[in-house]
Amino acid sequence: MDLVESSRMAVKTLTANKLRSTLTMLGIIIGNASVIAMIGIGQGAQKLASEQFESLGPNVLFVTPGSREARNRTFDLPRTLVLEDAKAIATQVPSINEVAAQRQSQLPVVYRNLNTNSLVVGTTPEFLSVRNFDMARGRFISNQDVERNTQVVALGSDVATRFFGNRDPIGEQIRIRGLSFQVIGVLRSKGAFLGNNQDDAVYIPITTQANRLAGQTSPYGLDLTFISISAKNEASIRAAEFQITNLLRLRHKITDRDDFTVQTQKDILNIVGTITGGLTAMLAAIAAISLLVGGIGIMNIMLVSVTERTQEIGLRKAIGASQQDILIQFIIEAVILSAAGGLMGTAIGVGGIMLVGAFTPLQAGISTGAIAIAVGVSGGIGLFFGVVPARQAAKLDPIVALRSA
Repeated sequence: MDLVESSRMAVKTLTANKLRSTLTMLGIIIGNASVIAMIGIGQGAQKLASEQFESLGPNVLFVTPGSREARNRTFDLPRTLVLEDAKAIATQVPSINEVAAQRQSQLPVVYRNLNTNSLVVGTTPEFLSVRNFDMARGRFISNQDVERNTQVVALGSDVATRFFGNRDPIGEQIRIRGLSFQVIGVLRSKGAFLGNNQDDAVYIPITTQANRLAGQTSPYGLDLTFISISAKNEASIRAAEFQITNLLRLRHKITDRDDFTVQTQKDILNIVGTITGGLTAMLAAIAAISLLVGGIGIMNIMLVSVTERTQEIGLRKAIGASQQDILIQFIIEAVILSAAGGLMGTAIGVGGIMLVGAFTPLQAGISTGAIAIAVGVSGGIGLFFGVVPARQAAKLDPIVALRSA
């Protein structure tokens, strides 16, 4: 019997038991769909993180208080960075363009009878260019505002919409922790960054934030949440990191462990990429277990099929079918089940990825490599798990098979 005839008979046998064949394929379908969807969503998460970090600004470095070890051990970070550190970096590090000091806290913001709990960011005029923000209307904080502790505020787009709708908020008064602030501008929408809405924030002079809202809590000066720094170009990022580290060590008189952390945009992105890549691999591995379960299901059903078709096997052997003919037919049936399940699972997985891309911020991509691997593995599983029942069918003695029938 040739391969075409064996395939035709295998298809006829499987279509004669549609419900059983469909249930047998279910494990393969779920496994393929899960693997493809998880890999696609994981790649989308990595792409989204990359785009969000790029939106922070070109060639950005961040200086945060506390060493990496201290940041991993506690949420109550030491207050080791002060405004004078930011000024020293701006004047003494030759490989940078601008420095933006930043101090922030979550505070109640009120306009008339409307109120919200938003991020209040005390910063300097350089914040716009360093962090790649733009003004939608009005102006941002000026050096004069910082020097005079002026009670002025620039609103994030979401806060402006929540309080004023489509009206122009410039010149209006809002209250932050009971103090009145004049609205001088509205920032253009920036979107979320790692789950934090950057548009749900208000920006005030850093000196006003420290002296009139939060107070100074460091004995060394006006303490900061972090410092954002833009390097002159991509090639000077590592030089800037080295120079900033050395300058702060000298200023803080450090001889042992640093009390600050300098990270580049690329460093943070690599960390996030490692985390999302590991999660993607873990989810794909868990989903792949469904493929194994599906293979076991195929073997189980094929073994039952051998028992049910004892008479058919005996008759075919009695009229001249060889062991190889029987073996090939049952292997073909197993491969058809797994391959068909793989194709259906692929279609479902790709559809799931497209739905995720349509209804979430994730730009989930369809990985042709993942599709090829998933379909190839599912076909291989069918071949592997189909061998045992196929060999059992091929070894049946025709006389015994006919007698038992």
